[in-house]
Amino acid sequence: MSRSADGPDTTRERIDALNRSLLERVVRPLGINASFDVAEIVRSLTAGLAQNRGHWLEIQNRYYRMQLELWASYALPRRDAPPQPVIEPDPADRRFRAPEWREEPYFEYLAQSYLLAARWLKEVVDSAKLEPHTKKKLDFFARQFIDAMSPANFAWSNPEALKVAADTEGESVARGLRNLAADLGKGMISMTDESAFEVGRNLAISPGAVIHENDFMQLIQYRPATETVFERPLVMVPPCINKYYILDLQPENSFVRFAVERGHTVFMVSWRNMPQEMGRATWDDYLDHGVISALTVAAEVCRVEQVNALGFCVGGTLLGSALAVLRAKGANPAASLTLLAGMLDFSDTGELGVFVDEPYVRKREQDFAEGGVLHGRELALTFASLRANDLIWHYVVNNYLKGRTPEAFDLLYWNGDSTNLPGTMYAYYVRNMYLENNLRVPGKLTLCGVPVDLGRLDMPAYVLATREDHIVPWKTAYAGTRLLEGRIDFVLAASGHIAGIVNPASKNRRNYWLNPAQEEDPQRWLAGAASHQGSWWTHWSAWLAPFGGSRVASRGVLGSGRYRDIEPAPGRYVKEKCG
Repeated sequence: MSRSADGPDTTRERIDALNRSLLERVVRPLGINASFDVAEIVRSLTAGLAQNRGHWLEIQNRYYRMQLELWASYALPRRDAPPQPVIEPDPADRRFRAPEWREEPYFEYLAQSYLLAARWLKEVVDSAKLEPHTKKKLDFFARQFIDAMSPANFAWSNPEALKVAADTEGESVARGLRNLAADLGKGMISMTDESAFEVGRNLAISPGAVIHENDFMQLIQYRPATETVFERPLVMVPPCINKYYILDLQPENSFVRFAVERGHTVFMVSWRNMPQEMGRATWDDYLDHGVISALTVAAEVCRVEQVNALGFCVGGTLLGSALAVLRAKGANPAASLTLLAGMLDFSDTGELGVFVDEPYVRKREQDFAEGGVLHGRELALTFASLRANDLIWHYVVNNYLKGRTPEAFDLLYWNGDSTNLPGTMYAYYVRNMYLENNLRVPGKLTLCGVPVDLGRLDMPAYVLATREDHIVPWKTAYAGTRLLEGRIDFVLAASGHIAGIVNPASKNRRNYWLNPAQEEDPQRWLAGAASHQGSWWTHWSAWLAPFGGSRVASRGVLGSGRYRDIEPAPGRYVKEKCG
């Protein structure tokens, strides 16, 4: 007995075909520059449809029903009161807050239809039965596609931009084109009014001098602000993928100034913005000529056996690696260790892990087989894509569609002032840390000629993570504490990777969590943690003081012996721009 042409099976087949067509159209653009097989993903998704047809039909039927409901609310004669929204944006979503999106039914419809489609795609991706890493990548690139397709991003469908254009008689369009041309010229989207800042004028102005330099870094010593200082200095190792002055922005939010005012003699590593001829420099070079050199010089200048050492982000990874090298060679140069939003264990690298798999790493190794540099703009775009709505599309709309100049914001100025990295060093880093997580395994890596073991680091450690960090997930930072042997004080600060670190004590903003228990499960640690109001800076200062040694009279002369004042802080290296 033959089936009816309009029977249930035929209807399902038509829906299946429609699903496949929709998936092909949506997923294919995500494969541009992505290291996964789009055709394979489409096959896996449609295979999942066949295995769980009921769930897929539920997703589709809900989407079509709500789109029809939305259409009907505008197509049918309107009552006195406007129709209730079929879907509301997330409260944190700033894109559709302006009244223009609700005052005109056409634009209101565009926004709601987009939000429905975005939710449909997210549900489709969530339902995909894929290998975990592939699914993570699909989820990330689907979100990039969703963000990019917002009607707020296009002049013809953004009522705010159209209103501004009308109010300015087209001047906003001309300004927007000029802004776009300027940003194309420099290869980056402007996120702040760059004319408002200058390194050495109103950023990185803590008094000091460069007392040592080599091809990799300059070492800055800051002038004391107290009559006496701790005998042990504090050596700060910032990330090498950005400029050091994230820790010395303006006087009111300078972590350097805070430490100096509490009696610490502070030394800062200022990494060089690497030129092409340094493209063969290695991870070992950064340890030897960067971190180890800084620790050695600071100890010699202050005439002490040990210093207090602090590393931020990848600076923490470099610092941990360098201390492990020195321990393997029989030295013990650090009385304490502070790690700020850094990773030693790379078992979960968060959304950055989306970019790092075997094909990607192998390609970068091939790209840099003969040297060369990884341009800072590439890394900056990667980090911005993790929060594309806030760090890309917001500025596309503001700068180009509305023709406005971004507000002056020191954090965002720093964020756009990136540095080049040696290709050889970068390829080693992504393979051995991000991809293979080798640093956590005792003896797995040989650095500077010796096998290293983080478990030999038994100095007291202050490990700080930030709860909303999208670059160093706090649970990953917590996992790193289990690799160290000494007493660990783990602190969880509010906010994200940068704002959670740059949280001046004088502002008394946000909060942080403390729990002396060393729980295996980070979530259990958090459940037992107590919240404390204000900045973690004051807590860290109290923690560090006992490791500073005796108080000694401060000296007005910076450097000593062969380490003399080369030039005033902030030095030349930090002012070099990416080529």
